[in-house]
Amino acid sequence: MKNTVKRIALIVNQRPRSQEVFQKLSRMLRPYKQFELSRKNPDIVISIGGDGMLLSAFHRYKDQLDKVRFIGVHTGHLGFYTDYRDFELDLLVQNLLLDQGAQISYPLLQIKIHYQSGDIKEYLALNEATVRRTDRTMVADLHLNQVPFERFRGDGICISTPTGSTAYNKSLGGSVLHPTIEALQVTEVASLNNRVYRTLGSSVIVPRKDKIEILPLSDSTHTLLVDNHVYQVEQVSRFECQIYHRKIPFMASSKHTSFWERVRDSFIGEVEDE
Repeated sequence: MKNTVKRIALIVNQRPRSQEVFQKLSRMLRPYKQFELSRKNPDIVISIGGDGMLLSAFHRYKDQLDKVRFIGVHTGHLGFYTDYRDFELDLLVQNLLLDQGAQISYPLLQIKIHYQSGDIKEYLALNEATVRRTDRTMVADLHLNQVPFERFRGDGICISTPTGSTAYNKSLGGSVLHPTIEALQVTEVASLNNRVYRTLGSSVIVPRKDKIEILPLSDSTHTLLVDNHVYQVEQVSRFECQIYHRKIPFMASSKHTSFWERVRDSFIGEVEDE
């Protein structure tokens, strides 16, 4: 007989309300023999907090995307990844018992750093990756699908996923992409534009199969920001970005809030009739 026990990992931030929800949900799940609370090789990862906590949970289990599903419980403002509200724990447990709920998935960004030594380092991002220099102007060639596109001068370049388009990308003036559009967005960070130096000056939407390459013209240290992780790298020949072959799978609430409702509620608020 097939083992139907689900291993559930609860990942929580330290805020008092999140800790309260963590304790309550733990008590609700323990009586069921179908569930085992464990952070080792889970089948389901439940993040309690906000989008930042979900990002942390993703990076913790990003090597197990073929085996794990994510659930977000938000204890503050409605997020883009946290689907259940903190007062919907009964609904969450019911959906876990019945293995119900909307099954949704979002594209991920794969970043490969090609070093001059020939070594390659890989990273995954749920929101975005940004290449920048903090001590001086960054100069780099940008290639889109192996086509030389522009020589960039400025603070940096941000590559975002559709769900990440509402984060740092939006604050840079980039567009908001619906997550069903499998594309990446390239957005400049404070580019230099004058009579001598020119860039496109607007974000670019790159389709699923195209590669984005950033080729630094300096061997010195660059900063790579992958979601909420920061890496200092040097002697880089190129940064290569494209959509990853796997998506992040979510077990969403049966009362799933649509993407456009989340965008409206996060940035605009309720629309009133005149």
